[in-house]
Amino acid sequence: MIDVAGLVGSLGLLRLVTPGRGGQVHDVVLAEPGEAAGRPGEIVLGAGVSGPAEAVALLERADAAGADGVVLRAPLARDPEVAEAARSLRPALVELQPDTSWTHLIWLVRGAIDRAYAPRPSGAVDDLFALADTAAEIADAPVTVEDARSRVLAYSGRQDTTDPARVSTIVGRRVPPQVIAHLRACGVFRKLARSSEPIIVPAGPDDMLPRLVVPVRAGGEWLGSIWVVARTPIPQDRVRRLRDLASVLALHLLRLRAEAGVARRVSADQIRAALRDGVRPGAAEPPWRVAVLGGGDDLPGRLDLWEAITHRFGWHRPLLADLDGALLAVLTDPPRAGREPDAGSMRWLRTVLAEVRAHDPGLYAAAGGPAHSPADLPRSRSEAAEVGALVASGRLPPGLVLLEDVWDAVVVERARRAVGAGAGLLGGPLPALKAHDETHGTAFLPTLAAWLDHYGDTKGTAQALGVHPNTLRYRLRRMAEVAPVDVSSPRVRLALRLQLDALLGRG
Repeated sequence: MIDVAGLVGSLGLLRLVTPGRGGQVHDVVLAEPGEAAGRPGEIVLGAGVSGPAEAVALLERADAAGADGVVLRAPLARDPEVAEAARSLRPALVELQPDTSWTHLIWLVRGAIDRAYAPRPSGAVDDLFALADTAAEIADAPVTVEDARSRVLAYSGRQDTTDPARVSTIVGRRVPPQVIAHLRACGVFRKLARSSEPIIVPAGPDDMLPRLVVPVRAGGEWLGSIWVVARTPIPQDRVRRLRDLASVLALHLLRLRAEAGVARRVSADQIRAALRDGVRPGAAEPPWRVAVLGGGDDLPGRLDLWEAITHRFGWHRPLLADLDGALLAVLTDPPRAGREPDAGSMRWLRTVLAEVRAHDPGLYAAAGGPAHSPADLPRSRSEAAEVGALVASGRLPPGLVLLEDVWDAVVVERARRAVGAGAGLLGGPLPALKAHDETHGTAFLPTLAAWLDHYGDTKGTAQALGVHPNTLRYRLRRMAEVAPVDVSSPRVRLALRLQLDALLGRG
């Protein structure tokens, strides 16, 4: 783990001007005009900021977005107006030495963050960076190592002859969408998936330079690739050496994948123990809430999807686990609301769902009540499962659904299950009405349910059923002939409605 002060202390090119009020740092991003300036856990680089007014505006944008730091070049970072504004805001203000390039800083900061979060005691991630440096020496050109999903795993320290696409790839940890489109049009991914032969990629959008791509495979499986910025063609003897290096890299990617799988299983086991036995789920402070995360029927695919979502929105150590066929998350639910929600909190989840559901409306989270101690976690989990089942069945709309907002539906569902779990109808008019419906094709049971729901209002009941009021009156008379219905008692009305709910399967 590393915070802003620790990051500044590890790099001689930076100086802390104001400490800010942030936490751990997970990423570094370039400030883009007109876009949100970072997220919680990110440091924003103010490249292109030229005056105090622009600097203060960037600090305020970063503060509104919840970013944890802003880097400005000297002497702008020490400007009294800028420093004074920073003292009252969340992000730390960091100064960059005047003769240092932003590109150089990105490599250094990105490397420090990656190494801070590398699995311990394993050195697999450090080894990947060393192999990237080796590949860069062989090719005499900048290199990145990427997995089969175009995610950057490591990159060489040398990036002095790169292009904007490479900068975006390393800073964003993924290949930019417009570059992905260019690569698909060139058939690069199809070739990577099928062949071990190196691929030459022509120049592309946003001043993208040509690339030499060397697939990394093991046992026929495509694990990733080495990407070389090829301003000039790479000699064949060097390409052969890169292919040899790819075989070594494959072993490290397999090792890294195995370690990630082990780490995920250990974390999931700890969360399962917390949800089953009521033990503390991790370092997060109570109160917590357990939420069922939904979207799609494939549980492993859903887990991969939500892990990607949580990482994208800054929750880098998500408390996720699959248990009894459901994907569960343990989130914090602090009673006081700050300006920006912390990653992994209920307020954060609300923001995340609002954004991702715009593209995938089937995603939802169903949360149980607050757990003020570890012993309350199994209860919150059970409540989340109840709410989640109602959403999955279509009885509640998807989105972020909290127990306290749908408590009435949960109470009715519990009663419905209890009534339906018995040995049949216990008495009253419903057995005769049910038999008549089955024998003669009448609709006495739904008619009675609608009539009870509308408190005996003939017009409202007829509208709900889509029939004329005279038709409804005729049905009610026929029902009374088959089985008299006495609804003068509130207890009888409640019992009838619960039984009808169990029989008709609706809430």
